[in-house]
Parts: sequence; C-alpha cells; structure tokens
Amino acid sequence: MVNPLDMEGRTVLVTGASSGIGRETAILLSELGARVVLTARNRERLEETRGRMSGEGHRIEPFDLNETDAIPDWIKRIATETGPLGGLVHSAGIFRLLPLQAENTLKIESLMRINLTSAIMLVKGFRRSGCALGGSGVVLLSSVAGIVGSAGIPAYSASKGALISLTRSAALELAVSGLRINCVAAGSVETEMLHGSPYIPEQFEALKRRHALGIGAPRDVAHAIAFLLADTGRWITGSTLVVDGGYSAA
Repeated sequence: MVNPLDMEGRTVLVTGASSGIGRETAILLSELGARVVLTARNRERLEETRGRMSGEGHRIEPFDLNETDAIPDWIKRIATETGPLGGLVHSAGIFRLLPLQAENTLKIESLMRINLTSAIMLVKGFRRSGCALGGSGVVLLSSVAGIVGSAGIPAYSASKGALISLTRSAALELAVSGLRINCVAAGSVETEMLHGSPYIPEQFEALKRRHALGIGAPRDVAHAIAFLLADTGRWITGSTLVVDGGYSAA
C-alpha cells in the first residue's frame, strides 16, 4: 500500500517542538518516517518530545529564536551536519492577551520578533544553497486570529496575519529555487498555551462556542502540516490552510 504522506528519508526541522502543536507535529512526522531536528529553548522538554517519537536519528538543537540574525547560519550548520533539510515547520510563537490601551513598543516588538521576524529569517536560512532538498517546503503556523478579528489581541493578530502575507510573497521567491512555502491558520486547540492564557471562564466558554466542531487537538493541526510537507502538497505553495473547527465560518 502506498502512503502519500510518507516522509521516509527526509530530515525536517521543527521549531517549538517542546510542547503543543510543535511537539505533536514532530511526533507525527517521526511516525511517517522522517528524521526530525527538534528545537526550542528548553533541552529537557525537547528530550521529553524525543522520548515519545518513533524511529531513530532524531536530533535536539536547543536555540533561542530571539537571536534572529544568527538563524540563517544556524540552519546552514545543521544542514551541513545532517544533509539538506526536507522540510521546515515554524511552530514556535507567543500568544498575548493584551488590549490596545495596554500595549507598548517593547511588548509589541518582543512578540513580533518571535512570531514574525524569526519566521522571515528561518525562511531565509532554508533557502540558502545546500540547506534544502529540491521540492521540499516550509510550513508556518499562523492562526485564525490573522483572518478573523478578535478584541484583546491586536498585536498577536497582526503578527499572525503578517505570516499569511509573508507566505504569499516568499512563495514567489522560493519557487525559483524549487522550494515551497505554505501556512496553516489554526483555531484553538488543547495546548498548554491555551490553558495558560488569561481568559476568565466566561470568555473561555464563549471561545469554545465559536468553534462549531469544538476545540481541536494538536494532532488535528499536525495532520494538516504533514499534508503540506509531504508529496501530497507538491503542487501547493503560497497558500493558507485553515484548520479551525469552523471558527472562521461563523
């Protein structure tokens, strides 16, 4: 039987692999046969992720994505040691519930550095000569907050909407090198980030009701990411796949 999602022989770099969607994506890709380079700041949590994965050859690369200028050289080093990458998933990100009146420049710039600037530099590094296999792709994790307005998260929404725009423009540049880039706009899923957010119970219940199919699971989003990375996504680039349990349909 042919598995169109087979990732055998590919090495995929996954950011934010210490928890949530990033961790679940790394686990799923390992089940599909990929070798995964796990990155986040916390080595111990990355070890926990690796302990849940299938297969061998996975690698832990702790890194602080706040060091944005160092990202391209870091990717080049990894690709030199592992061979060209067969995919990149940028799942790391910050969620901040903060209305406009409470924002300031420092808070906005720190959020944008992780959610947007690091993404740009990751894509820059992935495109470098010898860093990626022809036909391989990048998947950026955006959010329905970048598509549908929501009070209290203006900076976060702006960062996630910017990823969608980045995906469209970068697709035209990467195509020249035979590479792809797509985006997944996820709804709310059962992660530590969701339960650690400062929603009061009434707000959380309202959020759940906005999802026609209920709050999702990390694996729901991981499946979409794998679809875009594998040969099933070979003719897809510059696109945003909405995986939100019906949130944006309302």
